Amino acid sequence: MGSSRFAFFGILLLCTCSASPPNFVLLFADDLGFGDLGCYGHPSSLTPNLDRLAAEGLRFTDFYSTCPVCSPSRASLLTGRYQTRSGIYPGVLYPGSIGGLPLNETTIAEVLKPLGYATAVIGKWHLGLGHNGKFLPTKQGFDHFLGIPYCHDMGPCKNLTCFPPDIKCYGVCNINTVTVPLMQNEVIKQQPVNFLDLERSYSDFATNFITTSVEKKQPFFLYYPSHHTHYPQYAGIGAAGRSLRGPFGDSLLEFDNTVGHLMATLERTRVINNTLVFFTSDNGPELMRMSRGGNAGPLKCGKGTTYEGGMREPAIAYWPGIIKPGVTHEMASTLDILPTLARLAGAKLPPVMLDGVDMTDILVKQGKSKREAMMFYPVDPSEKYGLFAVRLGKYKAHFYTQGAFHSSTTPDKDCPETAVLKAHNPPLIFDLEADPCEHYALPVDTPDIQTVLEQIKSVKEQFESSMVFGESQVGKGTDPNLRPCCNPECSPKPSCCHC
Repeated sequence: MGSSRFAFFGILLLCTCSASPPNFVLLFADDLGFGDLGCYGHPSSLTPNLDRLAAEGLRFTDFYSTCPVCSPSRASLLTGRYQTRSGIYPGVLYPGSIGGLPLNETTIAEVLKPLGYATAVIGKWHLGLGHNGKFLPTKQGFDHFLGIPYCHDMGPCKNLTCFPPDIKCYGVCNINTVTVPLMQNEVIKQQPVNFLDLERSYSDFATNFITTSVEKKQPFFLYYPSHHTHYPQYAGIGAAGRSLRGPFGDSLLEFDNTVGHLMATLERTRVINNTLVFFTSDNGPELMRMSRGGNAGPLKCGKGTTYEGGMREPAIAYWPGIIKPGVTHEMASTLDILPTLARLAGAKLPPVMLDGVDMTDILVKQGKSKREAMMFYPVDPSEKYGLFAVRLGKYKAHFYTQGAFHSSTTPDKDCPETAVLKAHNPPLIFDLEADPCEHYALPVDTPDIQTVLEQIKSVKEQFESSMVFGESQVGKGTDPNLRPCCNPECSPKPSCCHC
């Protein structure tokens, strides 16, 4: 108890000392399942750097994203608010989307900027491009951006090389739009992107950002939303053919290699003891891709569903000298990252309704979570149906269930899109400690479960009464003229957009 108290007071001293505010590195995998990492039990994944962070840091068993697809989960991560508030629904944003993350939403970067933080994002943005790049990271609090403004499968990929020496990408991706661009800040640097060199470019950019920030004695926030392990998988010479798990494993290994490079940079610049590194994923695995689609471990279903496999994610927190090695079973969420970083940096919280809670006690003392409940919205949330599921403590109640094409090909009949929307009255209720697989619904006619169910219904009603749906940004539609093209005056589009 004494050492935990010492660590807690130490972190408070650290975070109030203007000479050395903490740095933050936020690692965000794509379509990575609960069971995909070696430290989460996968027998053939090669993830030595993430496994090291887990062994020397804090590994979460009950960590959630807010949505089982990309754009909404990223909005919640950066704002600490459910995607329904910011309007990043239904589904995801596209290359020509008119909408994006509203500029009146406050991101983690914008929370930290007033304290003098340098901010950068490398990788997958997927929160909008808009007219004249109005929704790009440089408009949302980030000083620097190197990456793809949306998902890397949102462009023709059949003739692109995903593995050396010239192995073409698997599948065709989206074929009726421009090839995927690599952007630096607001300028297209390359189109189509070179997948074989992409990760090296990211690693070099991040290394330079960290090094420059340290030389300037400026605290930094580095956000790395990786394209790995989303379809189509790719990897350069440092990872291709080096895992036991095929293309998916090579893609995961390349991500892990970049994590290793970032950790080495933190050590070389001697700021590793003053840096919180946090890793998690945006949503569950895309099971429809079979062996190329990731693994949810023991959890039910995957991407696109509100079952555990769709939204419970691997998560690791690492901070030498501050976070003790261990495992926590406390409930936490991507929503909690903004208020936690704000607390650690001594920053002011935005004056809006936040859904996240500070998880400093979990990190520093391996204490209890302030999060009592987790809400589960579907990919296409609506005020008509409201929440599909609610977790309160160890119990989870499903008021609606529905499969998804992202989770097809599995033998579980509840997972694919053929499992149509179904209302449950009374709700299906599971004890996630005894049955994290959601296999065995509890009988609802016992007094104990009736009491739990009434508590869950009360939490649900209270939450839904406070939810004000923002204008749907995805619902604004698309405009072909907004699709990024490095030769904007060329013809015919989209095929002429290459440089």
